[in-house]
Amino acid sequence: MPKLSAGVLLYRARGGVVEVLIAHPGGPFWARKDNGAWSIPKGEYTEGEDPWAAAQREFSEELGLPVPAGPRLDLGQLKQSGGKVVTAFAVRGDLDVSGARSNTFELEWPRGSGTMREFPEVDRVGWFSVAQASVKLLKGQLAFLDRLMAHSDPAGFGEGA
Repeated sequence: MPKLSAGVLLYRARGGVVEVLIAHPGGPFWARKDNGAWSIPKGEYTEGEDPWAAAQREFSEELGLPVPAGPRLDLGQLKQSGGKVVTAFAVRGDLDVSGARSNTFELEWPRGSGTMREFPEVDRVGWFSVAQASVKLLKGQLAFLDRLMAHSDPAGFGEGA
């Protein structure tokens, strides 16, 4: 059975440009990686658990902020190269992430040292245009950007929409 993960792709329109909120993973493995390393805020859930509930919980754990209220778009599922199946939902909202704080995990670091260190699950989050996010995002999640943009004519994302 593949691992299941669910997340929220928050989006907004600024000056006619659609922007999405994505997260950079914390920890030593990702410290020097940027392009192709970012992800939608997401996390694992168990078979039988509601993916939307899991997506909201994981967003809150990774940012320390709740998912803004608003209608959601189901962006479906993607299977990543490692076999994990990711379910994503898009929500329109303009969230101030200056106070974002992630939960943490423990890892032996340096490897083989016997020293356990604590790292944030997410070390930074940011708003990026869809074009910028297509460079930053993990390859296995790029189709979520296409699916978001396909839900509406991009002009429909205008500031008054």
